[in-house]
Amino acid sequence: MKINASEFGSITVDGTTFPYDVLIRLSGEVVKRKKRLSKQYYGTSHTLSRDEAEFVYEQGCETLVVGAGQYGNVHLSPEAAEFLADRHCRVVLQPTSEAIKTYNQAKGRTVGLFHVTC
Repeated sequence: MKINASEFGSITVDGTTFPYDVLIRLSGEVVKRKKRLSKQYYGTSHTLSRDEAEFVYEQGCETLVVGAGQYGNVHLSPEAAEFLADRHCRVVLQPTSEAIKTYNQAKGRTVGLFHVTC
């Protein structure tokens, strides 16, 4: 699975462009991010809730690369950070353009979550 590019409002993965935030599973499946899991608590998708962290996490995930948006506005709630730490899942949180490079170079069992605006 390779991320080809991203610009404000879209991301291109293996040649397919998605006009929304995406989650890349361990299997390589690309699914739409379930932002409502965080919005219901914080009124924004810029804070990743524990519920969303539970949806994103997969058994055996060693690293979660989070593309925090073009300007780096996304962050983890303390509960989400604790949930992932308890499962020994390292989190790399970077602006989306940097996170794409990190994801493309990642070794091991890596999940990617990419916010494509803000």
